[in-house]
Amino acid sequence: MNKIKRISNKLVPLVFLLVFLAIWEGVIELGGVEKYIMPAPTDIVKAIVKDFNTLLPHIIATLYESLVGFIIAIVLALVLAIIMDLVPFIKKGLYPLLVVSQTVPVIALAPLFIIWFGFGALPKIIVVVIVCVFPIVISISDGLENVDKDFINHFKLMGASKFKIFTHLKLPYGIINFFSGVRIAATYSIMGAVIGEWLGGDKGLGVYMTRARSAYALDKMFGAIVIIVILSMAIFFMIGLVERLVTPWNKKIKDGGE
Repeated sequence: MNKIKRISNKLVPLVFLLVFLAIWEGVIELGGVEKYIMPAPTDIVKAIVKDFNTLLPHIIATLYESLVGFIIAIVLALVLAIIMDLVPFIKKGLYPLLVVSQTVPVIALAPLFIIWFGFGALPKIIVVVIVCVFPIVISISDGLENVDKDFINHFKLMGASKFKIFTHLKLPYGIINFFSGVRIAATYSIMGAVIGEWLGGDKGLGVYMTRARSAYALDKMFGAIVIIVILSMAIFFMIGLVERLVTPWNKKIKDGGE
């Protein structure tokens, strides 16, 4: 029964997507909308295949910026979350600043980073770090804070040190929240790199999109968007796979709940 439910959960979105694409294709081909305004899905696929050799270096550049920034964000978030958990005073001062930092539009900061650090990969990596670090820090921090106090008291009664309480109790609890934050951040990583590329650079999907827009090649623009979605989803599912390998007990709990 659970297996059938899981299969149906995957099939329903796929069917909806195929129906949506079919309607989109039909409207364009029947002349409801001109192709220079909205290309058909088949035109987008043709543009990707035809221009793939040109796209490839841009894909590699965006992936490099995204993955480097994403890894830095994970490490930085882990360090910040652990420090905030071990030193409550730092959490009181740092937590509000992290929240406030998310009210500043990243697209407003990106030009400043380009002025300060040039048109290379560094400003894009910084943008990725900024957009990715917040959800990871907050997720880990909340996970560490929400550990059952009875469990903590039990560890203390058994004579466990603060370090052992953290490594044997808080960290296994927090790692589940950690992956929740990482999955959210994974979808932001490609987007952050592309935002940085929009505003300056010589490589990347954002640069490709700005050039396609200037040439009014909307099929190429949509093609770049499709690739961005595919890359984001690939990273998302890779994180899910790593989560299953690292936290097998969490999968068993979810399967039992179903």
